[in-house]
Amino acid sequence: MSQGQPQTHSDLKRGSDLDLLDRQILNILQSDFPLVERPFELIGNSVGITEPETIERIVSLKRRNVVRQIGAIFDTRRLGYKTSLVAMRFREGDLDAAARRINEHPGVSHNYARTGQFNLWFTVAVPPSETIEDTVDSMARDTGALAVRVMPTIRFFKIGVNFDMVREEGAATDYFSPDGLGGKVNGSTDPDRWNRAEVVTEQDRCVIRELQEDLPLVGRPFAEMAERLGLTEAELFAKATELMQRGLMRRYSAVLHHRRAGFSSNAMAVWKVPEERAVEVGTIMAGSKWVTHCYQRPTFPDWQYTHFTMIHATSDVQCEQVARDISQETGISDYKLLYSTREYKKTRVRYFV
Repeated sequence: MSQGQPQTHSDLKRGSDLDLLDRQILNILQSDFPLVERPFELIGNSVGITEPETIERIVSLKRRNVVRQIGAIFDTRRLGYKTSLVAMRFREGDLDAAARRINEHPGVSHNYARTGQFNLWFTVAVPPSETIEDTVDSMARDTGALAVRVMPTIRFFKIGVNFDMVREEGAATDYFSPDGLGGKVNGSTDPDRWNRAEVVTEQDRCVIRELQEDLPLVGRPFAEMAERLGLTEAELFAKATELMQRGLMRRYSAVLHHRRAGFSSNAMAVWKVPEERAVEVGTIMAGSKWVTHCYQRPTFPDWQYTHFTMIHATSDVQCEQVARDISQETGISDYKLLYSTREYKKTRVRYFV
């Protein structure tokens, strides 16, 4: 991810240089990465090429920053961390410097300039010993923010970042949700489980530290990882499966640079939904294959939008069509599309380091 020069909307409209094999490999990397001794051999077999050719193509995709990282995605809250979306407003001339300053915090994983009344939106996670409020207050003072709104999750409906690279359309149909309506819940029917920390052992921490790192692009990429842990590769894969069953790990997959992969438009759609319809509408929104994230968040006197849906598409026109379709299906007509204009940071939070 970029933490140097911010990447702008117009700079990143790419994806046309990806051939069919690249796109097929990307579909596997982001949705069904195999936890086996020789994963690239298995991926290559599924698309009809050799293991070395597969690795060479992924090396090229990483060099072009289409693939940012391959590793485990963990559930921040289940690991005991606190997390929130934060909106800030800055004078335009102060925005870049403020964003870079905020990026220095290791718990900031996503940081974007967006259109609308708040021009910087970021997510921040802090360990159990710290508070979101103190952290954000310190950031606001350090950067001279004109306005700050902390927007933690009230209800969580969906996390499912997945794209069909071959058809160039959303594919977020297999996703995590706490109630299981259309999504995975790791075998739980407890609607509040998503917001409760799990007991994490020292072995869990050691495994998490290894699995969260970027996977080396070699024939047996998990071998050294398992050796450092004193495990066999089979034992490491069994531990990863256990972490997923416990809800600590969501999946093992690649993170794509969506714009470089051809999904050049990124809109955060915010919706004003009556409380009595919050769950009904959130569930409908989560069902859209174009929506990768769906949450309910708190309101403020100057901010009455309750539901947030992330829409990634190949164009602004497609984002707008998705929003119209959701509006028609839910009957919610009061909404805004807040487009990202610069990406200041996108990475995964590194835990227990």
